[in-house]
Formats: sequence, structure tokens, C-alpha cells
Amino acid sequence: MNSLIDLLLDRLRTKKGLCIFITITLINSLTITLKLNAFNPFDNTITGVDANNIPITINIKDIVSIKSAIGPCQPPVPPQSTNLIYVTNLQSNNVSVIDGVTNTVIATIPVGVQPVDIDINSLTNRIYVANEASHNVSVIDGITNTVITTIPVGVQPVDIGINSLTNRIYVSNLGSDNVSVIDGVTNTVIATIPVGMAPDNISINSLTNRIYVNNLQSDNVSVIDGVTNTVIATIPVGDAPREITNNPSTNQIYVTNEGSNNVSVIDGVTNTVITTIPVGDEPGSISINSSTNRIYVSNNGSGNVTVIDGTTNTVIATIPVEGKPFNMTIDPSTNRIYVTNSSPNGFNTLSIIDGATNSLIVSIPIRGLVITSISPLTNRIYALSHLIDAVVVIDGTTNTVITTIPVGVEPINMAINPK
Repeated sequence: MNSLIDLLLDRLRTKKGLCIFITITLINSLTITLKLNAFNPFDNTITGVDANNIPITINIKDIVSIKSAIGPCQPPVPPQSTNLIYVTNLQSNNVSVIDGVTNTVIATIPVGVQPVDIDINSLTNRIYVANEASHNVSVIDGITNTVITTIPVGVQPVDIGINSLTNRIYVSNLGSDNVSVIDGVTNTVIATIPVGMAPDNISINSLTNRIYVNNLQSDNVSVIDGVTNTVIATIPVGDAPREITNNPSTNQIYVTNEGSNNVSVIDGVTNTVITTIPVGDEPGSISINSSTNRIYVSNNGSGNVTVIDGTTNTVIATIPVEGKPFNMTIDPSTNRIYVTNSSPNGFNTLSIIDGATNSLIVSIPIRGLVITSISPLTNRIYALSHLIDAVVVIDGTTNTVITTIPVGVEPINMAINPK
């Protein structure tokens, strides 16, 4: 294989204006097409860019087969920046589409009954909505902002995860104790995978093609192989695992255990718990900044946020916030952590934490705040309020509210394209 790449590069040097295009099949069955840039014989790696002009480096040992072609170089076409915010409205059974430039609702899309979760495949510009009460998934075309199909899944779908590399969509069905796997090309369910009791959140490592599901009532995590669509491991964790996330860079998975006040750390290679980290009371939401390898845990019962060093898997800081924290979002580009806190009077707050100093910068009162999301293109923070049925837009530079956008009845979740 090394000699093939050397030959291709030699031919390329003699023909200006031409590029090498290679289609690679990896050992995990993924297929990737790249414009070849270089081959490093010292570490046996090839580098290139994909269709979205994203640099990719692959080791030769991970390649099963390779096909090549030489043709005219086309200038890279950057991915279309849609800057659209999609909001699920629980009680009006629709999705509001907000233009991130004008801060106005440009479409309202009817979906199923009680849409609770939403996710986007930015590569295909498809939006997937989990409808908990009608037991199906609505698929929205991001160009026309219309539902192109509705896919029946299991009972009470509550969370959606997408592997953009394989174009597979994973849906956790809380009421039927299984996960539905949807093919993003055909928009059909290609597998239904039994897991533990009350599967809640889904976390995907696209690099290893592993899907992790925390099961609330059986106190364990199911590990799914994305190639075979089978459970390859069931890992016991703490009491009432509430949320799960993973760091692809370290291949470690973190699970908050609400009932035992700790975080289980799973090794993605051995599928075993390598350590259990005590945190605050009733840990719920968990987020990772992969750039700094820091893990943040919101402790609803003790009113603070635990900061974990991902290298040592030890607690390095505990940050008090206002109220009871129950949701978090991280902006890796600014190293800011946005924490949603509840209060008895409904005047919830958004606490903004500086990830460099592990200190609270400011808390912004927002009535009925339930969840936040961030646009990396504009440094805008979008906060949902279920009491005023609106999205509050915050400037991430000044940490001030710049506008409030009315949406449907009881907005509960959202996703931004591009992510």
C-alpha cells in the first residue's frame, strides 16, 4: 500500500493542476473519500481533506482497502452555513425555525406529539425530532424546512444521537427498553437493539463507532457496536445514571450517577469502569471541553458545579452557582461554561463560568429557563424559557440579552445548524 501511495504522489508531481482522490475502507467498516495531500513514511500516515475541506489523518494500519483516481483539482466548497436554530415546542407539537442573523422565526413545522429531543446531521442538512407521545421520529429537510418523512420507533423515544460519519441515527426508547437505529439514506429503521431498563441518553464516539446508552433503572451502560448494531458490553455503574458523555480524544466515557452522588469513568477500550469520582449531591448534567480535557458536572442537590481533570480523573474545583443547576452547555472556542439553574419562584438563572479560572463570571436571571445552546459561528447563546414561550438570545461577548423571540407553547429543546 505504501508503494501505491508513493507512485500516486510521483505521478501527481509531474501533472500540475491534478489531484489524487482516494476512497478508503477502514477496519471499522467506515468508508471515507479524501483528496490526498501527503504521505508520511516515518509514521505511515496519510493526510488529506474530505468533501467539507476538513483535514483528516489516517494510519495505514487502519486501512482495509484503498481505491484511487487522479483528476482535475476542484476548489474546496465550504459547508453551507445555515445559522438556523431549531426549537421543539412540547405542547404545540411543532418546531420553530429561527434565523440566527435576523433573530426571527422563519418557519413553524408541525411534527409528532410531544417533541422532546432534536438533533441535526449538518453533513446531510437533516433534522431529526423524537416525538415521545406518538412514538416516532420526524425528519425535516433543512433546505425546505418541511417534514419529509415520519419514522415509527419504539415506545417513548426521548433522546437522539447521530453519527455523521456513518449517517446513522440512534433513538433511545425509554418505554420499550431498546434503541432504534435509523439509516439516514433510506430513513428507515434497520435495527432495534434491546438494552437495559429505561434507556435515557445516548453518547456516540464517531471515531470508534461505539454508541453508549445509560439505563436509568438498571444502573448500567449498554455499549453498542455501530457496525453490527449489537450490544457488546453491559457495564455496571452507580445508582440512577442520569447522563452520559464521552471524550473521543481520550476514549473515556463519563456517567453521572444521581443516586450515588458520583461519576463513573469508563475506558472505551476495555469497557470497564476505571474509577469512580465523588462529586456533589444529585449530579445530573455533564459536559466535556475536549480542548482542555475538563469535565463539568452540575450538582442539583448541592447547588454547585464540579470540575474534573480528565488526565487524572480527579476533582480540581467546586464552583457555587445560583439555585439548583440542572443543565449545561460548553463553548470550547471561548472556554465558557453555561449553567442553567432552577429556583422556587421560576426566575431561573444562567450562570456563566470562566473555564480558565474556574470562577463565576456572571449570572443572568431568565424566567422559566430550561436549556441553552450555543452558535459557534456568532458566539450567541440561545436560552429557552417554557414560562414565556420564547427564546432569549444572549451576546457571548458582553453577556447581555440582545433580544427575545416568541416561539411555540412550552419550548423544551433545540439544536443549531451548523453545530
